[in-house]
Amino acid sequence: MSKIKIGIIGLGYVGLPLARLFATKYPVIGFDINPKRVSELQSGIDSTLEVSEEELKKVTTNEPPNEIGLFCTDNLEILESCNYYIVTVPTPVDRTNRPDLTPLYKSSETVGKVLKKGDIVIYESTVYPGVTEDECIPVLEKTSGLIFNKDFYAGYSPERINPGDKKHTVDKILKVTAGSTPEVGKKVDDLYASVISAGTHLAPSIKVAEASKVIENSQRDINIAFVNELAKIFNLMDIDTNDVLEAAGTKWNFLPFKPGLVGGHCIGVDPYYLAQKAQEFGYHPGIILEGRRMNDGMGRYISSEVVKLMLRHDLKIKNSKILILGITFKENCPDVRNTKVIDVINNLKSYGADITLYDPWAEPKEVMKEYGLHTLTAAPNDSYDCIVLAVAHNEFLKMNLRSMLSPNGVLYDVKGVLKEKVDGRL
Repeated sequence: MSKIKIGIIGLGYVGLPLARLFATKYPVIGFDINPKRVSELQSGIDSTLEVSEEELKKVTTNEPPNEIGLFCTDNLEILESCNYYIVTVPTPVDRTNRPDLTPLYKSSETVGKVLKKGDIVIYESTVYPGVTEDECIPVLEKTSGLIFNKDFYAGYSPERINPGDKKHTVDKILKVTAGSTPEVGKKVDDLYASVISAGTHLAPSIKVAEASKVIENSQRDINIAFVNELAKIFNLMDIDTNDVLEAAGTKWNFLPFKPGLVGGHCIGVDPYYLAQKAQEFGYHPGIILEGRRMNDGMGRYISSEVVKLMLRHDLKIKNSKILILGITFKENCPDVRNTKVIDVINNLKSYGADITLYDPWAEPKEVMKEYGLHTLTAAPNDSYDCIVLAVAHNEFLKMNLRSMLSPNGVLYDVKGVLKEKVDGRL
């Protein structure tokens, strides 16, 4: 094969860090359908905050590179010079929690238009076993007119990006790889091994690699669902859940999961992909779906606990002033996709409460687009009947929250991170 040149399809939380890493060793074309995103990246700005301006400018080139470097574009023709294509688009669910493969279909059509003989297409999107070969490959064949495993080949290497985590970056997380033939599997594994310092694991098939990814987040989801149920039980007993978990955590093999809202584009979504496939085979995945039911209901549970707390302090709910701290799906990260804080907000609004939302990490335009909510990016100068700490951003931990409460106001700590005495916590 000719010299390796990589095309990354999708420059979001997964695609951009991967493109930057590969660009330190190979010529890389980063493709995204959003021209604004492309323009920002070419000027060294990453709104997801996954790649620093210094790191981005170090690899960015003003024209498609021949040796090493990254050129971002929304021009499909520029992708034609690549011989490895890596697809990193999202895999969401619809309103009924059924897998929505539309982004994968469209990105496969995009790649199919520039696919050539000998090229390798690698998918990183989280899916149920079989999606790459049964859903994506037929689109590539139809669009390109080429024959799979004769004219072109496929690979799979599930993403393991942890948004906002500056310690476990893409190069420091071991990568699972797979190929559509043993020879291609070796090529895919060698490609990733050349930049991933943590190493790689070559799975025996694409389906095995797909399954390995989807169970990672399903396992985490189920474990969090368990401690969320514990939180409900211990709240009824007037026992601090965090104290219980701290005591239990003294045993060497106790898993340190914490209760909370389970959102984001991975843990809150991926179990539905596995559940969907299981049901197609006639199996009802009870534990997986029960974990999802528990975690999906936590926003409603937290809001009801907040209401009960306010009533115990003789605070009227209707027209009360409530400050919600945080709208992103996790701390110190700007990602608002599939955040479950919105469930808390909507439930409190249904009681007639007046909600103020403050999040220094979230992009107000994105929050307005996704949820129709106004977001403050600077701390408000007002007093509130209730403050709900929903996301543990570092900025919130430094605030004097008591000073922002009305004389009879209450403070509810969803994350259990405040060291000061609080009125209520999950």
